Amino acid sequence: MIVIIGKGGQLGSSFASMLGPGGRSLGVDELDLRDFDEIAPVLDRFRPSAVINCAGHTAVDLAEQQAELAYLLNATAVGHMARWAASRSVAFVNFSSDYVFDGTKRTPYVESDEPNPINAYGNSKVAGEMEGFAEYPDMLLIRSSWMVSGSSPNFVATVLRRARQGAIRVVNDQVGVPNIADDLAVATLEALDAGLTGILHLSSSGPTTWFDLARRAVELADMDPELVQPISTGEYGAGAMRPAYGVLASERETGIELPSWERSLPAAIKEMLTWV
Repeated sequence: MIVIIGKGGQLGSSFASMLGPGGRSLGVDELDLRDFDEIAPVLDRFRPSAVINCAGHTAVDLAEQQAELAYLLNATAVGHMARWAASRSVAFVNFSSDYVFDGTKRTPYVESDEPNPINAYGNSKVAGEMEGFAEYPDMLLIRSSWMVSGSSPNFVATVLRRARQGAIRVVNDQVGVPNIADDLAVATLEALDAGLTGILHLSSSGPTTWFDLARRAVELADMDPELVQPISTGEYGAGAMRPAYGVLASERETGIELPSWERSLPAAIKEMLTWV
């Protein structure tokens, strides 16, 4: 059995759907990662063959005011889970982000590039990587970016909801790659089945901006893409700094690839429109 931690999020929901009876998804009501003493007994109860952690503090702007909580969830709790998994020889997968990099490159970041985060969220994710590997050198750490899910709240869903009410402004000077949660879940399970360990970048292809992604999403939802208007990061005034460039690529020859986000986005939009 594979235990998924964080069943309420985008990735956790995707894993839960795919694994069915072969998995057990835990929400905060069953495992609160703020209570470190509960991690080992809860996981021992299920005796999993693998643990995939999809939980964490993901509100980038809010993390600036909640840096301690972000560190607790994204780093300290990861260390505790990794220690448990290592002591029982159970595979452990954790997720990280393109936000561990500063965005000053103009070519894709690969696994060997040195992290240099520019916000509290990125700092907490780097710390999680370090604490995880300190406890379990053979864990699998997957970095990805710009998550989009057809079944859970995310940037694209917010864009669609707001566009129904009128024009919206979206930043056009941050470059990255959207990744559909279902696609990332499939690739993660392939990596787990292959016994991969260490850092692995899993990302779709096709760099874009938040602005262009928003326009494409609105268009796929049969709305006027002109509803989406460009704005600079500086004008937008977010609470946290963000990398201007966050494209990820892998230097590892694993044979694992995600489909193009442009190919997968229409299905995600179709599902989104049933609840947005």
